[in-house]
Amino acid sequence: MIEHAMIPEERIELLRKNEKWKEQLKKFCDVEVRLNEFLDFEGDDPLILLRIKEVFKAFGRGFDFEDALDLLDEEYFLETIEVKEYAGKSRDRQITLKGRVIGKEGKIKKIIEKFCNVKIAIYGKTVSIVGKWKNVQLAKEAIEMLLKGKMHSTVYKFLERRRVG
Repeated sequence: MIEHAMIPEERIELLRKNEKWKEQLKKFCDVEVRLNEFLDFEGDDPLILLRIKEVFKAFGRGFDFEDALDLLDEEYFLETIEVKEYAGKSRDRQITLKGRVIGKEGKIKKIIEKFCNVKIAIYGKTVSIVGKWKNVQLAKEAIEMLLKGKMHSTVYKFLERRRVG
């Protein structure tokens, strides 16, 4: 069975520069990957192929390949939030909102990652989250609060009340 994944060209170039990831996928999943203008991967298990598609989708959304590999675990999920849904078509507003999610020197992003036990990538017009389902939903709620204009202190308090252990 063959599956395909499309990711941004600049992310494909990163894969071309270092092909260590191919060996990892072969070792963990027994899957062959071909890198053309998009990715083709072939294997016998359709569930593994769907998981690998999620790995590449996460990589395409800005995660390191190592972090994206967490999605091979069936307990992990990828959630992507479209910033333009909160900013409209204004490019400046989208940049401002992504900056709110990052925070000064990455502080709020790190706090959400720590409190929720997730990984967050901000790339293009999206904010993406990888983690266990319950944790991803909590992080998504905190990020959406920021995108809707809530104060950082309000989000901190929200996270402290709902802290994931």
